[in-house]
Amino acid sequence: MDSKFKTTEISDPRFESDNLRFITVKTSNLKGRGDICLFVPNVTLSKDTPLVVLMHGVYGSAWIWSQKAGVHRTAQKMIEDKEIEPMIIAMPSDGLWGDGSAYLPHNSLDFEKWIAEDVITAVRENIDVVTVNSPVFISGLSMGGYGALRIGAKYPETFKGISGHSSITNLPQMALFVEEGLGNYQQENIENESVFSLMEKNQTLLPPVRFDCGVDDLLIAHNRTLHQQLETANIPHVYEEFSGKHEWVYWETHIKDTLRFFNQQL
Repeated sequence: MDSKFKTTEISDPRFESDNLRFITVKTSNLKGRGDICLFVPNVTLSKDTPLVVLMHGVYGSAWIWSQKAGVHRTAQKMIEDKEIEPMIIAMPSDGLWGDGSAYLPHNSLDFEKWIAEDVITAVRENIDVVTVNSPVFISGLSMGGYGALRIGAKYPETFKGISGHSSITNLPQMALFVEEGLGNYQQENIENESVFSLMEKNQTLLPPVRFDCGVDDLLIAHNRTLHQQLETANIPHVYEEFSGKHEWVYWETHIKDTLRFFNQQL
């Protein structure tokens, strides 16, 4: 099979542990290499196994969902308990630009297409049960929630479901977290910076959407605003609030809500 990528490296099964493997590909979208941590459940997998693209927040990388939230262990147990169908989770780096790339195209690099195209292709090329017919879902936390909600809304036909945790909902909120100036991230069309603008634009095409936020999270007001905007525009979605702050214990707990939601779409 011809690869989309100039180079691909994948971990050796002899040295993998905890159902995690790693892929690094060189892509023109990053003008270099991008990393993907992959959870492949330890069960018999059938063709067209669903794929979840799960994105990290600022300061993080491909390892962080597994090594700070144990998402692979959570998913494995939910699969074994028949709570969800077997699904593969791809946890890519954001491209490792500055404190966070925001998963937007900027500075001559396309962090958006890295997620929307390259990550999915890299998994299909290396995991034979993930095919063009596999349902693909997208989720993330904080900046990754922004990426999931925004990219999911911009490429609605690529994804079967969208979920965000403690999400940034519009570009200016990146300034709460990063030292790089907002001018680095700004888009030619301001519509591309706003989750709501893209959801409104593509509302007839949107797959099922959910998002949640902790009541003591610094982004709670922004998530409530997005919920109200979607309600006013009659755009179907699920919005939930839980106790908690902008922290890993919250995301470790509530990633289960995302996996259940995606399972409902199968």
